[in-house]
Amino acid sequence: MMFDLITEVEETSRAAAGSEPERQPAEPEPEGSVRAAEDGQEAEGRAEKQAEEKEKAKKKKPKLFNKLDKSIKSEIDAAEKLRKKGKLEEALKAFDSLVQRYPQSPRARYGKAQTEDDLAEKLRSNDLLQRSINTYGEAADIPDVTSDLLRAALKRRAERQQFLGRMRGSLATLQKLVDFFPDDFALRNDLGVAHLLLGDNKGAKKVYEEVLAVAPSNGFAKVHYGFILKAENKIAESIPYLREGLESGEPGTDDGRFYFHLGDALQRVGDDSAYYWYELGHKRGHFASVWQRSLYNVEGLKAQPWWTPQETGYTDLVKMLERNWRTIRDEALAVMDRGKGRFLPEEENLREKGEWGQYTLWQQGKRVGNACQGVPKTCALMDRFPEATSCKRGQIKFSVMQPGTHVWPHTGPTNCRLRMHLGLVIPTPGCRIRCTNQTREWEEGKVLIFDDSFEHEVWQEADSYRLIFIVDVWHPELTQYQRQTLSPI
Repeated sequence: MMFDLITEVEETSRAAAGSEPERQPAEPEPEGSVRAAEDGQEAEGRAEKQAEEKEKAKKKKPKLFNKLDKSIKSEIDAAEKLRKKGKLEEALKAFDSLVQRYPQSPRARYGKAQTEDDLAEKLRSNDLLQRSINTYGEAADIPDVTSDLLRAALKRRAERQQFLGRMRGSLATLQKLVDFFPDDFALRNDLGVAHLLLGDNKGAKKVYEEVLAVAPSNGFAKVHYGFILKAENKIAESIPYLREGLESGEPGTDDGRFYFHLGDALQRVGDDSAYYWYELGHKRGHFASVWQRSLYNVEGLKAQPWWTPQETGYTDLVKMLERNWRTIRDEALAVMDRGKGRFLPEEENLREKGEWGQYTLWQQGKRVGNACQGVPKTCALMDRFPEATSCKRGQIKFSVMQPGTHVWPHTGPTNCRLRMHLGLVIPTPGCRIRCTNQTREWEEGKVLIFDDSFEHEVWQEADSYRLIFIVDVWHPELTQYQRQTLSPI
């Protein structure tokens, strides 16, 4: 699944696909990390049963030939043999000939669509892929098409439309399928995902409510419905759906985002069983460790919560920040004095309470609009350090936090960056940050460095505002090629 329902981290990330995280050496386990082992065994047993049922369904051969198709079966089989042998140009000619001679043959047209599809992949041709999408639709529209071929043609059409980014077209195709097969919950579930891919949570929610009204134990629908509820900030309400969906072990439920958001929801209601789900997510390969739960990762990078400047290799940047901290602070304060218009409220639902504003200068390796006009000296200083300004998976920003603010435990989206915090205005005591099981305090003019892919939490319990400058940098072990080719977050 490619959709991102809710922001998983301190800044928004969309459609950034990464490799699975590397398994790291075991970190110290948080308290309450293991629920009863029987829960996991029951879930595994259910998963095995689902797999057996799925295998039985596979053995039932679909009926793709209608009466006309059967009369020309030998010719269709000959063309299909060419396709399966990889002789795609010859196969396409054979299917084209069949379609011209038998325009009402659904199977011949379906074979042509499959061959165009295969050839598009071989030649990396979007034009050919679009042709195959059209031909799949033509095959499904022929009168007297078998229900199995109709289903196969439209399902593949929807998949290829999604691949090309034709999300609305895919949604329409899936809706057509559901209209033909209203009792097929798998198709309805796919329709829900199509709504999510369009950012239509409301439409997806309606689909999953309809599924659960008829099939209340459908694990796929449950976990996605819980995901949507959490996006709506219905934290307690989302938990049973996410949990029961994961426990079902059904295909499509074993996804890192579901473990991530179930654990997060449990943490927010004070339930330490969150760490059971984080641990299970780690064991199933979704998280690097119980503590390090980023989802868009590069394998093999050094992983530790706190870093020294020497370990990063970015000592020149750290020295510059600490040498010029007053200049950076004074520019930020001047902007604050002119009104807080540039400091926007944190919008990612990371706060339990309080006020937290951010003024972003760079995001995804690019300057943000005219933001640098407000702090020209700061931006001029930063321009000398591409390890920060070119970091497509990070930000450079000011962060102001008012007294009484608490930021929930959370993790960043990726292990591809490190985060520097330069203290600018730090009232004492009361301002602190925890990363894994180590808690530290900011100091004015000093830089803290941590890996925000590890769980971290912030408290502001002082009697006046706290102001820091946040600088994300590429993980030092990433190659230049990786830095240039990784997708932005």
